[in-house]
Amino acid sequence: MALSADESGRLGELLASRSEQVTQRWTEIIAGQLRGRLTQAELVRQVQELHRALVDALSKGAVDLNAEDATELRAVLADFSRGQARQGFSATETATGVFALKEALLTALDDDQSIATLRDYVAFSALVDQMGLFTFETFVRTRESLIADQAEQLLELSTPVVKLWEGVVAVPLVGTLDSARAQVVMERLLQTLVDTGSPYAIIDITGVPAVDTQVAQHILKTVVAARLMGADCIISGIRPQIAQTIVALGIEFGDIATKASLADALRHVLRLTGVETSRRQSRREA
Repeated sequence: MALSADESGRLGELLASRSEQVTQRWTEIIAGQLRGRLTQAELVRQVQELHRALVDALSKGAVDLNAEDATELRAVLADFSRGQARQGFSATETATGVFALKEALLTALDDDQSIATLRDYVAFSALVDQMGLFTFETFVRTRESLIADQAEQLLELSTPVVKLWEGVVAVPLVGTLDSARAQVVMERLLQTLVDTGSPYAIIDITGVPAVDTQVAQHILKTVVAARLMGADCIISGIRPQIAQTIVALGIEFGDIATKASLADALRHVLRLTGVETSRRQSRREA
């Protein structure tokens, strides 16, 4: 339901003429819902900004929220929603904060019981409903964006590539290895190989709870990519349960070296580079 041009004009005049009464009551209602989680000064600023944008849109002849004259109002509502989302408020609290304008306006109309005023109020309620739904949708999109960003940050933190020895890097995997995470692992490992010039990489799956065909394929792709960069990979953390699962699934690692623990894998690499042999010789000479 859209406002008529006359209704829009009358409501704009009403909100402007009783701005102090409406904004004060609107602020009181929202403050009661938020229970002190937002400073009074910040809340008053938000309400006054919303009120100003609404009066401006109505005075220009906006008949609904999608009207061209309501562009600034949509922008203010979007900023309000994003701010609420980032400050930890719920979508319901955000939308009901807008819906509170109905009660605030009704309070301002208590001394006017004409049929025209009642019709204007009903029509205006539809506009407020649109505003509330708009803030709800913007809030949800903002929260989804925040969650996606946090998930990406956690993904990067959960796939570290560490330098164990000169020429030896390791990727200790913990948790489930899905396609998205496997891609991050591959990218970080390859970049580290380039940065360090390491000829050996250890992929440790001690913290991976289970290895199925999909996980094995992700690991094999990472090994192949590393080989294309000139680095040999060793897979460590092959526990008895995982070894049995790999055999049962018929997964073949081919000529890829596998070890039971990260320590075994590191000893294997040091043996290949001659480091351990040199130490043993020095001990014998001593």
